Order: sequence, then structure tokens, then C-alpha cells
Amino acid sequence: MAVTETASGEAMAGPTAVAEPSQARSAHEGILRRQSARESAARTYARALPIVPVRARGLTIEGADGRRYLDCLSGAGTLALGHNHPVVLEAIRKVLDSGAPLHVLDLATPVKDAFITELFRTLPPGLADHARVQFCGPAGTDAVEAAFKLVRAATGRNGILAFAGAYHGMTSGALEASGDAFDVRVARLPYPQDYRCPFGIGGPHGAELAARWTQSVLDDPKSGVPLPAGMILEPVQGEGGVLPAPDEWMRRMRRITADRSVPLIADEVQTGVGRTGAFWAVEHSGITPDVMVLSKAIGGSLPLAVVVYRDDLDVWEPGAHAGTFRGNQLAMAAGTATMAYVRENDLTARAATLGARMLQQLRLLAQEFPVLGDVRGRGLMIGVEMVDGEVEGEGEVQTAEGEGSAGLLGTVGFGSAGGARASVVPGTIPSPRPASPELAVAVQRECLRRGLIVELGGRHASVIRLLPPLTITDEQTTAVLDRLADAVAAVARSHGPGGERQQQHRRRSRGEGKG
Repeated sequence: MAVTETASGEAMAGPTAVAEPSQARSAHEGILRRQSARESAARTYARALPIVPVRARGLTIEGADGRRYLDCLSGAGTLALGHNHPVVLEAIRKVLDSGAPLHVLDLATPVKDAFITELFRTLPPGLADHARVQFCGPAGTDAVEAAFKLVRAATGRNGILAFAGAYHGMTSGALEASGDAFDVRVARLPYPQDYRCPFGIGGPHGAELAARWTQSVLDDPKSGVPLPAGMILEPVQGEGGVLPAPDEWMRRMRRITADRSVPLIADEVQTGVGRTGAFWAVEHSGITPDVMVLSKAIGGSLPLAVVVYRDDLDVWEPGAHAGTFRGNQLAMAAGTATMAYVRENDLTARAATLGARMLQQLRLLAQEFPVLGDVRGRGLMIGVEMVDGEVEGEGEVQTAEGEGSAGLLGTVGFGSAGGARASVVPGTIPSPRPASPELAVAVQRECLRRGLIVELGGRHASVIRLLPPLTITDEQTTAVLDRLADAVAAVARSHGPGGERQQQHRRRSRGEGKG
């Protein structure tokens, strides 16, 4: 085996014999052709990312054509430690070499016992000491289904409260609670956001109105929504456009549900295991949910999904929720190693620090390029919304005095730190520019040309999503930001009259082009 250097300077093992570039390219194209001919039309990532990974380590992927990429998709957030981290590989090899069974249904094993012990060690205070865990089929969507069945059995009620823009999975019950559902048993509530606030005001006041709407739906006997079996929410909406829920709004949801004996389900499938700068994203607000849905990173890159919930909800009969592959021993071993590594090396703090740096740099970039409508995120879960930089928004609202605004409903809000509240006059805060999925696709394409893999998401697929591993280095972070900035500049230059001027300004700020 030969050791080569990745584009980011990271060592990667590879075969000694290296194929000629033309041979590698031919093999790469042949695999892609066969995939297109034989795989389902439902495939997604492969359409936007025509690469054929053959080796990977950390942040870096090498394709069959010999090109190397910095991977900020990370298996849609699955790879907390990046590709093939040594502690994950060691944990997997240890199980394989031990002769332990790989398939055990829901029987107890030392591997499972170690996984549960490590998982419970990380849980939010107030849940770990009174928790039960249900192992599900190996995808987050099955854990969501299990959570719905659990709260329905525990409460004797049927309906579910969910939020606009949510994504909870691809099975029927999970889809009912997601943002693009129809003909459902789920009541949809407004999710707070600043840039495209459903009330047109954003900030604390927009979040307050969203909370009041939720309370009204539950308390109004004529709302058409009977008391539900549970409420499910994402602390950060990922597929919805990388929308971090305000901490105070999260606390309000916890109080509203607790006061009405409605179990609160936190979907931490993508936000968990340090991604947002806390081990679990609910920790930012200090709440303790009744149920947590977990998958992706808890399997250490392998399929695993669980539901963790308060023991007083454990009213299931034996076999009420089952799955042939709920005893995935390799995933449990990899997950234990991943969670322990994140905890012992304080990668949550690392994610918070690097995420803040990336957000700061991207917001500076947005000042240069009007096509970057909004930059948002938490920790290493970051979104950049692409907009039509030539079209102004429509509809306006103005704050008459003080900070924030209250919309057309009068003076409302959580209040500022000094207790003052603002009043509102309609008419002068511009609404955001139209979302531009076309520009988002163009930026994703330009990123790929520069060796950077990013995902698209959001309401109109107009949000560039960054989900790098928690192990990303400072040098790699700079490389990611530089490649993304160059891609944005290229797209802005080709889609707007001001693009070339902005690119020249960018080169001057870097000290390039000097004599």
C-alpha cells in the first residue's frame, strides 16, 4: 500500500499501482452509466454529485477518477468523526475478530450493554436516570414511527403536532409529520425563523407569535385540533433550511406541552452527538424532552436508530414495535466509540467554536454578494440561502421604536433584556428576496468543480448546507470556506452585473493581483 496526501494535506492509504488517468476516468464513467441504467429513479445525491468514491478518510474522499474532495455532506450528518476514523475502525475490527455474533435481534450482548451505558451517560439531565431505550429498524424514520406509536399508546390519544418545514423521514407516519405532507392526522404549526418569518417580523417577537399560535391551537375548543398524543420538533430544522429554534421558544414549547400532559418528542436524528455545539441540541435551551429520536451519528457511520423516553411512558406490550435488524452489533460498537470520542475530546466545544468562525466568515461573504440572502446555523450545522440578488422583496413592516417588531397583532414578544417592548407600524422592513434554487444548484456545481461536496436543502432547495465532521481541522476549515467563496463568486459573476466588480474586490482583499 502507498500513502498519498489528500488535497487538505491528510494522509490517505491507496494501492501502490495507480491507474492511468484515462483508464480511471473510463472506469468512473462506466460505473456512473451502469448506476443510471440499473438504479431507481428515486436516487437523489447521485444526480447532483456524479462521483464514485473509492477511498475516504476524515474530511477527504477520493473518487474512481482520481479526484479528491472535501466532504461537507458527511453522509447527511452521519459521520460525526468523518470517514473511517481510527477509533471507529478499531471498534468494528474488535467485534469482528472476537467471534461475537453480528445478528442477535433484541438479545442482550456485551456490545449492546456498552452502547446503552455510553448513550445514557450523554443524555440530558432529568432523562438519563429515568430512561428506557427501544432499538428500532436501522433508520431514523422507523424510530420516528416508534415514537408516535409510543405516545399514542401512553396517552390513548391519536393526533400529533408538528411544524411547517419539518423533516422526520420517508415512511408514511414520519412523512405525515413532515413539511410536504397532505391528507394527514397531524396538525401543522408555525416554526420560528428570522429570514422568512411566517408573521413577517422574525426575531423574538416572531417566535413569541409562533408560541402563542401553538397555545391557541391547543386551548381553543373550536380550533379543530383535539388534545394530541404528542408534539414532535427538531431543535434545528435541517432539511427545512437549517433553522435553529430560539432557546426561549424551545422552553415555551416544553412548558406548553408539560402543562397539558402532551409528550414532547425531540427529533435529534441529525442534530445529535455534538453537531450543534452541544452533545444534544436540546441542551442549548436546557429542556428535557419526554422522548428523543436518535439515529445517524449514534451508529458511528453504520445503520442504527433508537428511541429514548421517560420510563412512565413504557406501556408497550411485548412486540409492539420490532425489527429484524434492531440488533446491529457493528453499529453499536462503532456508535459507542464515536460517542465516547466526542465526549472525551470535547468535540462539542470544538464544533461551537469552528461553527461560530464559519458563520462569521460567511456573513462577511454575504456582505459582498447580494445572492447570499441569509447565513444561519448552529455549531457545524450551517446553511447559506441563495436568493435572486436583482429582485427586491415585497411587503414591509417597520418597528416604530425599540428593537424587534410585533407585526399587525400589536405589542407582543418575550421582551428585551431591559424589559422594554416594541410597537409596530406596517410599512418599511423589506421582506426577503425570492429564493433561488437555480443559483443554489449552480453554487453546488461550482463547489464540486473545486473539490468541495455540499448539500442543498430548504423550502425551495435554495440553501447550501454545510455538515463537516466534528474533526475538521482549522486548515481544512479555511480550505472549505475558500472553495465555497470562490464558487459563490463564480456564480455571482455569471448571474449578475455586479459580480465581476465583487470578484475584483475579493482579489484585492486577499492581496492577489499585485505587481
